[in-house]
Formats: sequence, C-alpha cells, structure tokens
Amino acid sequence: MEWGPGLLARGSRNLVSKPLVLHSYYMYHILSWPQLLFVAEDYDGRIVGYVLAKMSVGGLEEDASDCHGHITSLAVARTHRKLGLATRLMQATHQAMQEVFNADYVSLHVRVTNRVAFHLYTHTLHYEVHDKDVKYYANGEDAYEMRRYFKQDKRRKEDASRSEAVKAA
Repeated sequence: MEWGPGLLARGSRNLVSKPLVLHSYYMYHILSWPQLLFVAEDYDGRIVGYVLAKMSVGGLEEDASDCHGHITSLAVARTHRKLGLATRLMQATHQAMQEVFNADYVSLHVRVTNRVAFHLYTHTLHYEVHDKDVKYYANGEDAYEMRRYFKQDKRRKEDASRSEAVKAA
C-alpha cells in the first residue's frame, strides 16, 4: 500500500465511495494545504481512500493565537474498509497538522446517525463531542462537531473558560 499527498497529480478519476468533485472549494483546500491531503492506494495504484483537511487560525470570536485543523472529508472504498486505512489516513493528517502547522487541535463534523464513523472518531482516534450543530447538512440532518486536542494545556485553558462562562450565565 502506498501513501502520500499524490491525489492532485493523478486527478480524481478513481476516488472512492464519496467522489471528491474538484470544484473550487476542494481545489482551494488542495492548493492551500497540500501537506494535509493523503491517499491510500491498492497494489494496482487505484485510490481506495483519502483524507482532505485544512487549517484555521483564530477568528473574530476566537483566540487569535488559536491554530487548529479541520477534517473536510474522509472516505475509504467499501471494499477496503475494516483494514485500518481510515485510522492510518487520519493519523498521518494529525501528525502533519502538529509538525507542519503546530496545531492545537483538530475538528470535524459527523452525522449524528453515522454510528460507524462516530465509533472510529471516539474510540479509535480519541475525539470528543464539542457541540451539536442542528440541521448542519443540506438534508437537515444534525451533526456533532468533534475535536481532538493535541496540546493538553490548551484544552484545559479552553475548558476553564467554558466553565467560567457557564457559571456566569
């Protein structure tokens, strides 16, 4: 199995279960953060999985020093599931976020009905539910916003701030 950020060079012709349409949103991700695109290939060179991610630096409502990653899309072909590919793709992305961008944490959204993905994120990859976004998806389905913290000090600081806000309310 070959791994790497080689999707752009080969195009999207072989992408898996959820085709990645290279419209401007995805192209922007690929060109802006090529270090955060990883693919899994079978022995014939066909792409059987990918993860696409991006980086964010604090906004108006956030700490300006907050640097975190976000998983935009993760997919593995049905024929290649239960082999640990999603885990390995995510681990490679986590490592790149920390080593290249010094990220504090990574976030993602998952459908509340997607029990398999939820199990992967919580039990295998140690994500925690941060919030629930009502009607997040186009079909009106809710999503969990999940986070995995890379730096425990940052997490404790955020949890303390949230705790203070709850007490003040």
